[in-house]
Amino acid sequence: MGLTATATSTGDTLRQEILIDGRHRLATDEPEQLGGTDTGPAPHELFPAALAGCIATTMRMYARAKGWQLGRIEVGVDYDHQSVPRHFDVTITLPAGTTAEQRERLERVAQSCPLRRSIEAGIEFDERIVLAAGTSPRWQMSNRGAGSELGAARRISRTADT
Repeated sequence: MGLTATATSTGDTLRQEILIDGRHRLATDEPEQLGGTDTGPAPHELFPAALAGCIATTMRMYARAKGWQLGRIEVGVDYDHQSVPRHFDVTITLPAGTTAEQRERLERVAQSCPLRRSIEAGIEFDERIVLAAGTSPRWQMSNRGAGSELGAARRISRTADT
């Protein structure tokens, strides 16, 4: 596959310890009003954060390759996680001395950030629930095309866990 993230939940808490590709750790939690302890961002809050980081990094890498000394680049992402379809409002702030040509190129570069391209291409989910010990039933759910089609069919199958 590609990148891997594993969330571990222990005890009766909404805090999740997440390991990303075996080398980076972060934690998520829910706000107190939802039963969490608010010790980290909620999982859905990482979505706009990841997009903002991806856009800023992609732009910075392009500017470096061109030898442009831009200074501060700021990417703000407002994410409406309740609308259907979901909506991102992206605001990019560049330094005052950025030329019109640089702005035009950086706008195209921002639109090509890998995370944005993944979201726009659509996302498929293959989910499995397995029991930790022994050979027991495994339920597998698939939501093919759920990123681009509302009400996508969900496929569930039961197989022996080996």
